Amino acid sequence: MFVLTVDQRGSRRDVDRVAQLLTEFANRDLVRPFQRTAGDEVQAVVADPATVVDLALDLVGREHWSIGIGAGPVEEPLPAETRAGRGPAFESARVAVDRAKSAPGRVAVEGSDPESAADADTALTLVAVLVARRTEEGREAVEQMRHGSTQTEAARALGISKQAVSQRLSTAGWHVETAGRRLAERLLRKADT
Repeated sequence: MFVLTVDQRGSRRDVDRVAQLLTEFANRDLVRPFQRTAGDEVQAVVADPATVVDLALDLVGREHWSIGIGAGPVEEPLPAETRAGRGPAFESARVAVDRAKSAPGRVAVEGSDPESAADADTALTLVAVLVARRTEEGREAVEQMRHGSTQTEAARALGISKQAVSQRLSTAGWHVETAGRRLAERLLRKADT
């Protein structure tokens, strides 16, 4: 099981972004939904490592969040309220979010198996740094591909040539991200065992 503890960065100098995040992530496939735990922090429980990677990288791309991921057991049965959950994964997520505040990519993974968690942390950090450094044009091209468009369809939607889409995807590291996501998923799965 995975617990995500997500803290808004610079919230004292910014608007509260938690309500918008809760609305946008309400329909995700989660064991327990994102819920405000305190101030500008939210927490969710997730079973699928692919969903963890998707959520973490989505949050990295938004540039306003520190993302802590805890891998391991939770006390069951889980309470209805996410914030009432307990267990090693919750404790690891707390440590991870504190570390994420100063980590490259603003994401960190902690878990019951420190070596496996460190491997997952490294893979996810590498992809997060790639995503965080993307230009707006790169984000637009990647978003088109993520929604299942072909490069030709993406070119039409963006009003640019297919070659320009290809160049944007290359510069954005789309193929590297795709492979990195799969690696991070496998390593998160291993960290959860």
